[in-house]
Amino acid sequence: MPQIKKILFPVDFTTATDKILPFVKDMVKAFDAKLSILHVIRSPEEFAGFEMGPAWYAALEKDLKEGAEKSMRRLVAEQLDDLGDVDTAIEVGDIVDTIINFVEDNDIDMIIIGTHGRKGLEKVMFGSVAEGVIKDAPCPVLTINPYKTKK
Repeated sequence: MPQIKKILFPVDFTTATDKILPFVKDMVKAFDAKLSILHVIRSPEEFAGFEMGPAWYAALEKDLKEGAEKSMRRLVAEQLDDLGDVDTAIEVGDIVDTIINFVEDNDIDMIIIGTHGRKGLEKVMFGSVAEGVIKDAPCPVLTINPYKTKK
């Protein structure tokens, strides 16, 4: 049986993150694993068609990174202090590709990711990050619907 020593939890800092976190912590403790938290900021290519120009996105990206860093520090300090050392990362890129690359570059053994349950047009427009990760992940993926949990 493969050992789970490194777990990745990609976060978006929504209420879904808070709802899934108790399950992530339980899994980290059960496997005595190291936790990595990753937040991905969408790359400029995902804003194609907007006529704002590169200067607009550069300013937006800087603000997004600063906000993500603040949210990451708060998340770790307020909800993960009992896990000890937690690795954190904030990256810019295609969300699914960045998650998969992070997994491969950091020898992650398991991904725990939330599903948002988007359907219909909303799913077509925004895609499904969880679905893309499941399809391309080189390791097991545990998906959790944050709105169907009893914890």
